Amino acid sequence: MHIRIGSYTVHIRSALPSVSQGIHLLYADYPLADDDAFADFHVSVVQPNNLRRWIAPQVIFRFDHYVPFKPLPADQAYPLLEWGLNWCFSTQYHRHLVIHGAVVERNGRALILPAPPGSGKSTLCAALVARGWRLLSDELTLVTPDEIAVVPMCRPVSLKNESLQIIQEFESSVTMGPLAFDTSKGTVGHMRAPTDSVLRSQEHGLPAWIVFPKYEAGAVTQLNPHPKAGAFMQIAENTFNYSMLGLHGFETVTQLVDRCDCYAFKYSNLNEAIDIFNCLSEA
Repeated sequence: MHIRIGSYTVHIRSALPSVSQGIHLLYADYPLADDDAFADFHVSVVQPNNLRRWIAPQVIFRFDHYVPFKPLPADQAYPLLEWGLNWCFSTQYHRHLVIHGAVVERNGRALILPAPPGSGKSTLCAALVARGWRLLSDELTLVTPDEIAVVPMCRPVSLKNESLQIIQEFESSVTMGPLAFDTSKGTVGHMRAPTDSVLRSQEHGLPAWIVFPKYEAGAVTQLNPHPKAGAFMQIAENTFNYSMLGLHGFETVTQLVDRCDCYAFKYSNLNEAIDIFNCLSEA
């Protein structure tokens, strides 16, 4: 099938029931393109043609005919699809600056959350979305080099381990996809993107804040101004194609940081975190 994800079309092929079930649950609101439509990426999740189809079954992700990852156990087929799509956008797409960070929007202004794995970025993103912020992306922030706008790439929010229970307790109405256990990241699941965020996937966001989040158990909630020089370096380090874009990459990061208020954020309480960002958006 050809699925429209924001401004992009992805052609997905798989005969695996878990992949089909995950797509029908988590991508039900996404428009479909015609079967002969142009696709930005052609991907598939399939079983290898060897004995591992029956003995300790495995699955592989293919981008065209290229296999970028080692095979994984068959019960990790759906998260492999999501990881594979992240790989496609982060390594093969260079029309925009691609930052490793979540991004949400409120009142037309975008909040960018760049952070390495384990920082609580996705948990914070999921909580903000559950409280009315529009999801632009959980994993990759796409910034146009010309107008310095954030292009939505709205997909399910990836959550791991304790974050799964935290978000379900924080907002019981969220829809979670199937869980995958014993992955390289532990237990992994995906939260369905709100229908409104999917329907507004053509609306760009104007960057207003860059916040570097850090979850720390028992920490007092703190939002502190962050020097822009340091913010520039951290953005550059968390950008997949900064070097490839050359001068355009440098100028895009420079203008992005110049236009945003930059903060370091430490938290342990989601309710307090939401209050702080709601106040920020209303200022």
